[in-house]
Amino acid sequence: LKPYIKAQTTFIIGGDGWAYDSGFSGIDHVLASNENVNILVLDTQVYSNTGGQSSKSTNYGAVALFNSSGKETDKKDLARIFMGYKNVYIAQIALEANQMQTIRAINEAVNHNGPSLIIAYCPCINHGIKGGLSNSLEYTKLAVESGYFPLFRRNPKSKFSLDSKADFSKYDEFLKMQTRYKMLYTVNSDKADSMLKENKKLAIERYEYYEKLLND
Repeated sequence: LKPYIKAQTTFIIGGDGWAYDSGFSGIDHVLASNENVNILVLDTQVYSNTGGQSSKSTNYGAVALFNSSGKETDKKDLARIFMGYKNVYIAQIALEANQMQTIRAINEAVNHNGPSLIIAYCPCINHGIKGGLSNSLEYTKLAVESGYFPLFRRNPKSKFSLDSKADFSKYDEFLKMQTRYKMLYTVNSDKADSMLKENKKLAIERYEYYEKLLND
């Protein structure tokens, strides 16, 4: 009866502290192996489990432990880095913003005969969302709509798909919903405006990079 038993699908799941920092070389080794392995990264943009320390996934200007005056380096673009491996399936998803795109990405990753990497946007208590995590649905939708976290799929067997549009007129509103950015005006008032402008500039550049992939 073995031919009638469906193969089990397994995902390696970890946070951004592991994926972007301490476990980065391990992920690189697995994806470079070309084995049929699925990896799901829960991207909270901080070390959530150990107190909210800054990670390489933390965005420019965000206030976190070890960057109490606001992070002054850009977020590491994990997806872009691993697009250098031609046979790796790569996607960014946000369940609350687009459930169908999330399901499509996971199905494509499972069906891809090779390594896959899915990065999922995850609201966290350390973001200091206005009104608390009960507003995470609205918050995640705005993260995508504003261009802060673009959704896309890179399937080696088909063309690159950019699954979200970016209305950067909503970007400032999104940042103001979070204590991690509003705190800049208290802890680093002289640089707060310039740091948030740089945060937005980097987000625009990141989105424009993925837009260009549509023509490749």
